[in-house]
Amino acid sequence: MSHATLEPATRQAPPARRRSRPVPEARSAAEARGSSRWVVLGVLVALGLYAVGPLWWLLVAATKNQRELYTTNGLWFAQFDLWDNLANLFTYQDGIFTRWLWNTVLYSGLGSLGLTLVALAAGYGIAKYRYRGRGLTMGLIIASFLIPGSLMIVPSFVLFVQLGLYDTIWAMILPGMFGSFSVYLAKVYAEGAVPTELMEAARIDGAGEYRMFFSMGLRLLTTAGATIFLLHFVASWNAFMWPLVFLKGVEKWPVMLGLYSWLQRGTDSTVDLTSLVLTGSLVSTIPMVVLMISMQRYWRSGVTLGSLK
Repeated sequence: MSHATLEPATRQAPPARRRSRPVPEARSAAEARGSSRWVVLGVLVALGLYAVGPLWWLLVAATKNQRELYTTNGLWFAQFDLWDNLANLFTYQDGIFTRWLWNTVLYSGLGSLGLTLVALAAGYGIAKYRYRGRGLTMGLIIASFLIPGSLMIVPSFVLFVQLGLYDTIWAMILPGMFGSFSVYLAKVYAEGAVPTELMEAARIDGAGEYRMFFSMGLRLLTTAGATIFLLHFVASWNAFMWPLVFLKGVEKWPVMLGLYSWLQRGTDSTVDLTSLVLTGSLVSTIPMVVLMISMQRYWRSGVTLGSLK
């Protein structure tokens, strides 16, 4: 019996598709998008250099002595004299810079804590309670935005002199505890962060209004409180005009006013005041950087809470 040999049938490969040439309009649109990305990237790099450049110059200048500060490249290091500058900074005039730094921490910290508590309480009350004159209250708060802060210096000076608070630490702490913008910010945030149903449930369980605010409201307003605290802390840390008017004693000055007084003197027979001012400016930025980094978790938790809702 013969066996027929079966040969597998050969399949013909399908003809390759010809790649269509890109349409000129699509190619021009892609090129335009690519060029726009480079433009945006260039603008971002320029803005980044503009923001980081002064800080880099300050860091480099704080490591130089007076001669190298004016004779070497301002954007690069020379002889490293940072430790000598720090030693002179904290020992000059019996360590008055340490006193100024502590005063700034005290004024900024207490004032910011007080402002945060007052603003959250006021914003929470305006947002979650209905009372006669609520619209007028919001109108006065918004209208106060139009009043420049410099216009309040003279009447505040007269008031503080009559109250006996001139040239005291309370002249720096008490005014910082009240801010209309912070109240408005807390009010807007409380409208969305504090559910009315949750307040009704707390009332049914027998919780009072104060207990609801301190036990529930403050927890839900953590992100707003962190924002208000940080904004006022930075503004109070860099304050210059207010302490210049209300503080007379050198021992009560904040760090910015103290560094300005050294800069106005210009020269000293024992130490280079220019290097001290630059080194002091660098040291004074460290607390704000530490505060910003340490408070990032509050914004992160607030964003996560909003996404879960």
